[in-house]
Order: sequence, then structure tokens, then C-alpha cells
Amino acid sequence: MDITTLLLVITVVTVFIFDFTNGFHDSADMVATAIASRAMKTWIAITIVSVFTFLGPLVVGLAVADTIGTFVDIKQAKLIDAQALVIAALLAAVTYNLITWWFGLPSSSSNSLAGGLVGAGLYVVGSEQINWGLDALYQGQLAGVMKVIAGLFVSPLFGFIIGFAIMKLIFFLFKRFTIKIRSLFVISQYFSVAWLGFSHGANDAQKGMAIIGMMLLASHHTQTFSIPLWVIIMCTSAITLGTMFGGWSIIKTLGFELYHVKLIHSVANQLGAALINTLATTIGAPTSTTQVVTATLLGNGAAEKPSHVAWGRAGQIVLGWFVNVPVSIGFGAMYAYLLIKLLGAIS
Repeated sequence: MDITTLLLVITVVTVFIFDFTNGFHDSADMVATAIASRAMKTWIAITIVSVFTFLGPLVVGLAVADTIGTFVDIKQAKLIDAQALVIAALLAAVTYNLITWWFGLPSSSSNSLAGGLVGAGLYVVGSEQINWGLDALYQGQLAGVMKVIAGLFVSPLFGFIIGFAIMKLIFFLFKRFTIKIRSLFVISQYFSVAWLGFSHGANDAQKGMAIIGMMLLASHHTQTFSIPLWVIIMCTSAITLGTMFGGWSIIKTLGFELYHVKLIHSVANQLGAALINTLATTIGAPTSTTQVVTATLLGNGAAEKPSHVAWGRAGQIVLGWFVNVPVSIGFGAMYAYLLIKLLGAIS
């Protein structure tokens, strides 16, 4: 097996690991409120999320993959350099995912991957080969890195606002109902969890697909950026497996440490987060399900009683979001340097 083929195989395996870590990060976010509210058994919540996560990217288009896969131009780079860039970005994302999972912090796999790509891209091909999207922004359009930043940083703000608004709306609509209305919310939660799982798969699974598409292009297996069917199925399966295993430390953080989550919060949270993910996927903007779910949950809590929200713990989580991209950029550049040195020595 030649070095080019070996690196392609390594990339595919690393993408599988990345999507797996993405799945157990995000599944924890998606089922945390359902479990904390005690309205749904754990295995039922995870099963529903897993099934609809798998269906998401098979039904929706690949606009998010196109966004991620084309904002670093690797066509002019040397073969080994281009492959090192892609693998370095993946390793950066996996590293940050594992570190935050270990500490039970909900982090963004999307931010980690985007940062890793930028860091590795800056080291390998230089700033001029990265589509920052500034020219498009001046024309009132979103493209390249600016589109990624918009999806990953604006979506939590919208998540908080929509979480707050949905909670207030539910209180207004159901203020005259008795406890008997609980059964309606229990039933509706099955649909809201399913929608959230579907929106997660439709958006997040496409990021791993984009990386393999970039690697196929870098290895000259394709002439233009494209996503083969086998890549779609593999990435969808990996993120679904990760979802099935879950991340229990993150479930504890979101479900029990921010505030006392009840059934009404759980439904409002899932509806709001699913809505944000769906809107972002429609325009091809990558979002972080982790950030969207957490921000929506904080909006839910603030709408009911702000003093009941553990803002100190929330601040720790948000701080992790802010350092995510710069740390991942550093990891990406570091891994790119090490890989190019290693591959240079081998060849």
C-alpha cells in the first residue's frame, strides 16, 4: 500500500472516530433534558435520537458539507501536504472533543473542526488559500469561514432568544390548564426529541463527510469536491453509534447542574433547538447542536425564573466555547507541523 492510499485510509478511520465522538457529545445534549425531566426512559430517548440522527443526512441535502469542504483550497498544495492538512484538522477536533468530554463540558465538535481546518490551513497553504468570506460579507452575503462563524456563533444567541420566547409562549397558552395537561407534553416530547435528532444528523454528520470529500480531492481520487454515497452512509453510521453510547458526564451537566429541569422545559428546549438547527441546515450554515441546546436551555430557565439558573456553571460552559476555536487552531497548526515533518522523514 503506497503512502497516499495509507493516508486516505487513516483519514477515513479518523473521520469515523471524530463522528463517533461528535455523536456521544451531542446525544448527551439532546437527551439530557428528557432524562432529567423523568418523562422518558433513557434507552427510549437515545434510541429515538439515534434513529432520526441516522435518517437526517440521508433525507436532507449536503449544503453544510459543501460549506465546510470548500473554505480551504487544497487543490494547489502538494499531495502529502494536502493530506497532512486534512488529517491535522481531524486530530485537532478529536483532541478537543476528548478533553471537554473528560471534564463533562458540552463543547462544539463543529467549532473544533472549523478551528482545526483553519489552523492546519494557515500552516500548510497560507492565509490566501482560505476562503475567509470577507468579500462576500461586504456584499451582504455569507460564504466560507464567515458562513461558518455565523452558524456557530450566532446560533447560540438565537437559541437563547427562541428558548426564552417559546417558554413564555407555553406559559401563556397553558396558564389556565391543570396537571392533566402533562400527558400532552409527555406525548409531544417523543416528537420533539425525534425532530432534534433529525436536525442534528442533517447538520452535524455532514462535517465528517466534508473532510473525506476534501481528502478524496487531495488524493486525486476525485477532480472536484463531491461526497460519494459510501461516505454519507459511513459518517451517518458513526455519528449514530456515538449517539447510542451517549456521554453521561455531559448529561449530568446539562440535565441537572444548570437548573431543575421539568417536563415543560424539556419540550421547549427540544423544540427551540431543533428549529435553530433546521433553519441553519436550510441555508447550509453549520451549527453546533451542543451550543444550540445549551443556549436554548438557558433561555428556557431565564424565562421562568433567572435566579434558579446556575449562571456560574453556565459561564464555565460558555468560556469553553470562546476558547474552542483558538485552541483548535493551535492544535491544527501543531498537528500539521508534526505530520509534515513525519511524512517528510518517511518519504
